[in-house]
Amino acid sequence: MMMLVNRCAVTGAALALLLAVPAYGSMNKSVNIAAGEDSSGASTVNGSISVGQGATVTGALETVNGSIRIDHDARIGDAETVNGAIRVAEKVHSKNLTTVNGSIRVGAGTTVDGSVETVNGRIDVGKGSSVASDVGNINGRIELTGSQVGGDVSTVGGDVELADGAVVRGDIIVRKPGGWNWGKQRKPRIVIGPGSRVEGAIRLEREVELYISESAEVGGVEGVMTMDNAVRFRGKRP
Repeated sequence: MMMLVNRCAVTGAALALLLAVPAYGSMNKSVNIAAGEDSSGASTVNGSISVGQGATVTGALETVNGSIRIDHDARIGDAETVNGAIRVAEKVHSKNLTTVNGSIRVGAGTTVDGSVETVNGRIDVGKGSSVASDVGNINGRIELTGSQVGGDVSTVGGDVELADGAVVRGDIIVRKPGGWNWGKQRKPRIVIGPGSRVEGAIRLEREVELYISESAEVGGVEGVMTMDNAVRFRGKRP
């Protein structure tokens, strides 16, 4: 499964960072890249990273225990943390945004030339923003507001909502929980709001609460449910 593989990759990267960081970064301090500054990247272990307005970062931003904050009009490479949130302001240009335990918020008018992924955390992608590849998590709400995703949107236990004409060019996938200890779980709530579009299919490996606006377009419902199981609604929300 995509997100579990990524979780292992992030954890492995964190261990490598613990060994490498004294040579080119800060071990226990926060890092600040000032507004308008050019930087080749930044890393720390126990600290946050912030990038100021209009700054350009050609390399990666990496921390283990800390948040990453990007101010508006900045350009960055990959942003990756293990235990912390990622906050991206408006009109930012970035590559991949990845965390394990933390939420990710992408401001309006931002371009992500990669994926947006967390394991345990909420994902919000603001109006006019685009994500070239996938958006996914295991647990946590995913909300796309007037934004576009070029790949798939996937979750296991999280709710998904497309609002204000959001577009998913791939599939929306709700995966079946794995492991013996999941027990009885609440059904995720999937809402495809007015004017929104899923060019692929809604692929369900488990039952969900599925709501599709009468003005939305979807490429079908597959798996353990069909389009007949969807609740069609009028208005902004069901």
